[in-house]
Amino acid sequence: MRQGMVNIGNMADLSLPNRLLRAINLRRACRLVWTAAPAWTAVNLVLVVVQGVLPLAALFLLKQVVDALAAAVTAPSPDFAPALFWIALAGLTALAGAAAGALGTLATDAQGVAVTDHVADVIHARSIAVDYSYYETPEFHDTLQRAQEESAYRPVRIVNGLKQTLQNLLVLTGIVVLLCAFHWGVGLALLLAALPAAMVRVGHARRQFVFEQEQIGRERQAWYYHWLLIDPQYARDLRLFGIGKLFAERFHSLRAALRSESLTLLRRRALWELLAQLLAIAVLFGTLAAMGYAVVQGAVSLGVMVMYFQGYQRALAALQAVIQGLGWLYEDNLFLNHFYAFLDLPSHIEQAGGRTDLPAPTTAGLSCRDLSFTYPSRCTPTLQGVDLDIRPGEIVALVGVNGAGKSTLAKLLCRLYDPQGGSICWEGVDLRVFATAVWRRQISVLAQDYSQFSLSLGENIWLGDIDRPQEQETLKAAAARAGADKVAAQFPAGLETRLGTRFRDGQELSSGEWQRLALARAWFREAQLIILDEPSSALDPLAEAAMIDNFRRLIGGRSALLISHRLATVRLADRIYVLDGGRTVETGSHQELLARNGHYTRLYRAQADHYSP
Repeated sequence: MRQGMVNIGNMADLSLPNRLLRAINLRRACRLVWTAAPAWTAVNLVLVVVQGVLPLAALFLLKQVVDALAAAVTAPSPDFAPALFWIALAGLTALAGAAAGALGTLATDAQGVAVTDHVADVIHARSIAVDYSYYETPEFHDTLQRAQEESAYRPVRIVNGLKQTLQNLLVLTGIVVLLCAFHWGVGLALLLAALPAAMVRVGHARRQFVFEQEQIGRERQAWYYHWLLIDPQYARDLRLFGIGKLFAERFHSLRAALRSESLTLLRRRALWELLAQLLAIAVLFGTLAAMGYAVVQGAVSLGVMVMYFQGYQRALAALQAVIQGLGWLYEDNLFLNHFYAFLDLPSHIEQAGGRTDLPAPTTAGLSCRDLSFTYPSRCTPTLQGVDLDIRPGEIVALVGVNGAGKSTLAKLLCRLYDPQGGSICWEGVDLRVFATAVWRRQISVLAQDYSQFSLSLGENIWLGDIDRPQEQETLKAAAARAGADKVAAQFPAGLETRLGTRFRDGQELSSGEWQRLALARAWFREAQLIILDEPSSALDPLAEAAMIDNFRRLIGGRSALLISHRLATVRLADRIYVLDGGRTVETGSHQELLARNGHYTRLYRAQADHYSP
């Protein structure tokens, strides 16, 4: 993971492999555009040809108009009819160009919207598909930030850039062929006029690429402060601790530094572009002088000179536009590299295949043997040598101080991670043999940091098992098992009540009410194993006592893993595992562990003494 993300930072290298990589990305970009909007892309391709040919036709008609007018002026009896004919054709050509331009704008806009939405769909799909472990590395967040941040406008720029570049290449090719009929030196002058601008554009694109690549971390940090200032989750603490101004100043400072460095690059580009334009203007009017001299000498007609000079101007503009378009595509590789680096991340767990015939529990249930695990960002193991068994219909509790490894073990059981040592088996078969989705379908989880969805109350419960229909009776039954039926009874709309304050008519809940709802979500899922991480942390004492008294009835014949700091909650467990420093230090029932007078006893007495007279 880390090695793959570090390679992204080397994209500024201009070696041949990286140039080939950029070409591959451009091909992938074209494929992306075609997949998102094939019909509009086809329309645009036709219009590219039409809009590329019309300027050549306009040049020819301009020559005919000028020559017809010159002939009429010098004729003994002037006849305006031939000139009027060519003027009418030129007008029709201009009208066709206007129509093609209007249709092209429509096609490009529609194509851009389709591509933007398609890119969002791709990012969403890949965000779901990548392994959970990626979210715990800063390199991944840098890449994801850039992919998400620029997906709203980069695809549209790519679409427009590709279209304009192809159209201008077509115009340029036709006019260059025309100019070569005048003199080969005109083509050389055209190249001489455009080359400096090309060098400026490519040089700036490379420097901009490197700059933005190096500043991703600082930019993400700045927008983190921005998020702290606007997210409702932090609104209370900003006011209570008076830290809003601090974060605002840090955001302003980071953005000011980034803006200053960016302006330095832009000023340098503007200066060099001005010098390149001065050279282009000198070459342009030098060419005009040469053509004018040819007219005076009688080598060409006035109409031919006008055609050639207009063609030269258009060719120069087309060449500069091609260079500018290629420069934009070069810059857009900053987005493409991160976007495709994100899409190309390997997924070893989420996309893992395997057996789909998960056996029903009979005797073994779930067993862990000699588990070890170390987070990518840490040097010391979080779990080492852990053994644990959860038999069918059994309630097992996991206790320990903060950092003992309880929540990490729960993540391994859910296959958010795979252990680096040891095994987790279901009915004697390693979990890695089964398809990940098949295994997760058989577990229901209440996480310590449970999610609060700004949806209806009923949907918050139904999300626990979206394969089941949203039937009012089953939702009400799950709510009643968690005590969330009392929450629904507060509102006239009942289960249809929208929750949260993000949207109109939303109702906010207390932390205890949100936890009851999350617990109802866990009960709603028909799973063989239930994992509850601190299920009563936000409940009041009466609600917690009711949950404890009814816990075994609520579990039914299923197995349960109960993780809690509140040892009164775990007394009902058939077996308790005590973790300390990532190791299993004690195992037994509540009474057995108290009799040993060990680590569990110290934890229990530390809490019980607060309630003793």
